[in-house]
Amino acid sequence: MKISTILDHIDSGHMALPEFQRGYVWNRDQIRGLFDSLYRRHPVGGLLVWVTESSGASHRGDGTLAAGVVKLLLDGQQRMTSLYGVMRGKPPRFFDGNPQVFSGLRFHLEEQTFAFYQPVKMRDDPLWVDVTELMKKGTSGLGEFVTRLGTQPELAPKIGEYVARLSRLLSVADIDLHVEEVTGADKTLDVVVDIFNRVNSGGTKLSKGDLALAKICADWPEARDMMKAKLAEWTGAGYHFNLDWLLRSVNTVLTGEAKFQFLDGKTADEVQNGLKRATKYIDTSLNLIGGRLGLDHDRVFFGRFGVPVIVRYLDQHPGQINEKERDKLLFWFAQAGMWGRFSGSTESFIDQDLGALEGADGGLDKLLEQLRLWHGGLSVEPGNFTGSSLGARFYPVLYLLTRMSHARDWGTGLALKSSLLGKMSKLEVHHIFPKAQLYKKKFMRADVNALANFCFLTKDTNLNISDRLPEEYFPEIERAHPGALASQWIPMDQLLWKIENYPAFLDARRALLADAVNQCMTELLHGDTRWMAGRPLAVPAAAAVSGGIADEEEEQRLEELNDWVEAQGLPRGELAFDFSDPDTGEQKAVFDLAWPSGLQEELSEPVAVLLNESAGTIALASQAGFRCFTDVGEFQQYVMTEVVAEDVPA
Repeated sequence: MKISTILDHIDSGHMALPEFQRGYVWNRDQIRGLFDSLYRRHPVGGLLVWVTESSGASHRGDGTLAAGVVKLLLDGQQRMTSLYGVMRGKPPRFFDGNPQVFSGLRFHLEEQTFAFYQPVKMRDDPLWVDVTELMKKGTSGLGEFVTRLGTQPELAPKIGEYVARLSRLLSVADIDLHVEEVTGADKTLDVVVDIFNRVNSGGTKLSKGDLALAKICADWPEARDMMKAKLAEWTGAGYHFNLDWLLRSVNTVLTGEAKFQFLDGKTADEVQNGLKRATKYIDTSLNLIGGRLGLDHDRVFFGRFGVPVIVRYLDQHPGQINEKERDKLLFWFAQAGMWGRFSGSTESFIDQDLGALEGADGGLDKLLEQLRLWHGGLSVEPGNFTGSSLGARFYPVLYLLTRMSHARDWGTGLALKSSLLGKMSKLEVHHIFPKAQLYKKKFMRADVNALANFCFLTKDTNLNISDRLPEEYFPEIERAHPGALASQWIPMDQLLWKIENYPAFLDARRALLADAVNQCMTELLHGDTRWMAGRPLAVPAAAAVSGGIADEEEEQRLEELNDWVEAQGLPRGELAFDFSDPDTGEQKAVFDLAWPSGLQEELSEPVAVLLNESAGTIALASQAGFRCFTDVGEFQQYVMTEVVAEDVPA
């Protein structure tokens, strides 16, 4: 089928994009490459379409489908969107992205190359032709371009060649692309999505959540946009969640189950009602967790898959939860995060926890007892603070402790309450013993970045302390703000403030931190400490946990990389990914940035970005099936060539 005919079919509604397709992800280099390949008559691949009745077809965008049979693009979306955007001068109606990506493509008549508009380079050069202008005017406008060239005497000897090249460029619209069709009454949505995933080996596949959402959108086309709007709202508040996570809460509200298959058969009205209830109680959960536990942003929001369980409980007890029940629920959430309850088989553990809430004997007590039986006693021990780096399991616990216990800033003496400071952008992680001084004394990286060497301070205070040693600045703080050091669990034995006694300082502070966490947990239980009794079934050797984010600079670099991945239309990775035993929750390592289900969720290999990590950490990740990258540029190349490379021209 000719390219021009395909574009006409898109205009008339005879060809569209199925609802389950993800958005446009190509960049300008890929658009330029496509037109270069077509101009040179290199193969660019065919299209795969799903032929189905328009009356039952769920498609993207606000365009109207033509009556009768329509063709929905399964493979070739990026190519056809790019061709339409440049040749029509506007994006197709199913487009979801920045339309400026198509504007300004130029073709150089002498060099026969394509490039996007650069004013200084192209403004006064008649050999740079506006591709969109030429395509929109077609053969009827060819004379106009020839006339423009004719006004330049120096171009006269080559006018014939240039006209031939303009004609060749125009005739791109007449190139035939092979269109393969998927048709037949047996081609249900499930079958078509499976076909899509099989043929789309170079592009972004669909997860189980995508498939569930595709089925929902078949009856309720606005579902995806409504969910995305809510996700954007939470992102604005500092929490990065994805569609799968939100859909999990919708699922638990409607079915009391974790697996998406239980959504089958739910009507559009039921799902719409479920989304309304789920988002209401997610908001409530975030307010409770942020306000009471102080976990007020994404970086410290561990155990996020505990939220669907909380949402189910709140939905089943509307307006009935009292202060003790609220705190017991928050105790469970904090403890589930501490011990990695959802670090392994997420669906299985969510189902177990949902099951504990159901039935005549179900409820919060059974939920807590199940957690205690799984982990053992829920008290914290000094050894739990042995980890290092911003990715340590107990890093969010330190933040929780700072917020809940109203630890005081060492510069102002004011309590570091959530209501006072808001997001972590107003706080900084402070190395109590400065890194530079510790490295001079030949301490290893894990010791320098020990969790017990961290505290949270305002940015101004952190800058003022600079790289001074505690034996110098601690006395100043205690004179100015008595009790401020103790509020941050600093051992008050001044001998421990000397750098030669740094290991002993860490041991002493770990003991203080563990006691403080247990006090906070006791407060949440309102004195009912039966679930904290006893020892855990297995005390992890925290010192053996390898890997992790070294400092704020490395964290910022990883955040920027995550933003870049999201800009490609792909899911964000998990920062400081907690790699744990799937059965016990014991933390084995911390991977800087990871996609445990793959960048093509659930359908491609797990991926990890490991910056400045030891060979042991890299080997552990590789043995666990992760494809590892130790360089940001190499990872980005992988993303562009193997993940979003759907339809990349030859």
